[in-house]
Amino acid sequence: MFLDRVRIYVNAGNGGDGAATFRREAHVPRGGPDGGDGGRGGSIYLTVDPGETSLRDYRHNHHFKGTPGGRGLGQRQHGKAGHDLTLKVPPGTSIFEEEAGGLLGDLVAEQQTLMVARGGKGGLGNTHFATSTHQAPHHAQRGEPGEERWIILELRLIADIGLVGLPNAGKSTLLAAITAAHPKIADYPFTTLEPNLGVLDLGGIDPAGGDNRRPTIADVPGLIEGASMGAGLGHAFLRHVERTRILVHMVDGVDRDPEWSYNVIRDELEAHDPALLAKPMLVAFNKMDEPAAREAWPAFRDARLAQGVPVVAISAVSGEGLDELKASLASLLPDAGELSEPPRSEGVVVHHIESVGDSFRVDIEDGIFVVRGKKIERLASQTNFDVEESAERFQRELARLGVDEELRRQGVAPGKTVRIGGSELEWEPDDWDER
Repeated sequence: MFLDRVRIYVNAGNGGDGAATFRREAHVPRGGPDGGDGGRGGSIYLTVDPGETSLRDYRHNHHFKGTPGGRGLGQRQHGKAGHDLTLKVPPGTSIFEEEAGGLLGDLVAEQQTLMVARGGKGGLGNTHFATSTHQAPHHAQRGEPGEERWIILELRLIADIGLVGLPNAGKSTLLAAITAAHPKIADYPFTTLEPNLGVLDLGGIDPAGGDNRRPTIADVPGLIEGASMGAGLGHAFLRHVERTRILVHMVDGVDRDPEWSYNVIRDELEAHDPALLAKPMLVAFNKMDEPAAREAWPAFRDARLAQGVPVVAISAVSGEGLDELKASLASLLPDAGELSEPPRSEGVVVHHIESVGDSFRVDIEDGIFVVRGKKIERLASQTNFDVEESAERFQRELARLGVDEELRRQGVAPGKTVRIGGSELEWEPDDWDER
């Protein structure tokens, strides 16, 4: 089964907790803090594997989790870093964040890699919090949670030539005739239910045998009128012609109105992405082995020539005109050097600069005061509220950032629940003010 769009959940590993330990040795009666830092959590990456051709590996497996970092230990021993997890995807995979809908990356080149979930930082041990006036801190940070998100993987096939046309135009027959591919072929519409790939050997059309180019050809399921709006079987596959260098527009020569058929596909390509019509295009007028096609060919040919659109008459069944078709494709394709590179080089990794400023907001949801803000949520996740010293440090940060003032302004009262990230606290203003 060809799978070109999947939704997966990625959860990077949490950072390890920092240690709150003290040096305990003979002859050292006042050993200071020696807690080590926690290790970072394992991140999750996507990397391009040319051996992959679809997203079938993710058909049933949708959840991926990185390993956590190790806890810090005494004697300043740091925890081990969690192992990173690398998932393989085929070239041409675009990655989108489901919630925000933004592009995270577009991977087209071999070994191109994208981090989709960053492992949490390890917490600092208590050695970092010793001062001249506080020489025995019991406070150590917890590790940060790893990033988690749902992402969409969307494959756009990387092929040099894309075959488009109405159902039953003969695309699969042509692919089988000029490549070693063996797509399903039948004389009824919608025989092709998924894209097929083949490789065209151009050496056979060069008398000297010097053309060693081997372009790939994608046979895209047949489109119908309204495909760009979601109609028919072909609408989900329009994106697979976006990366091609050349489009071969196949027209059924025995159709009742070949001119109408030609314009329908042009309209659908333009509606999906106007840039598709800017690609080099060759029109293949198929089924010249049929009398009806031979009769319609002169008028159709003259109309294309008047538009400056190259057109060839072929019969994918009998082989008529296939040499001319191959020669036309050879003239439209780039040289071997350029052909060895991805058809489109937009493969990008989008770098998002994480803002950890002091900004925050307070919302009231079902009677709970919810504080949102990257910095304050990070501080909450790193605080062990079971340790009084750690809780006091966090309360001072709330005051410094202005969170407690905003909570009072919004009417927080003693006993009310305040949620910050994954932590829920009970508001006790009198105790906080005394500290």
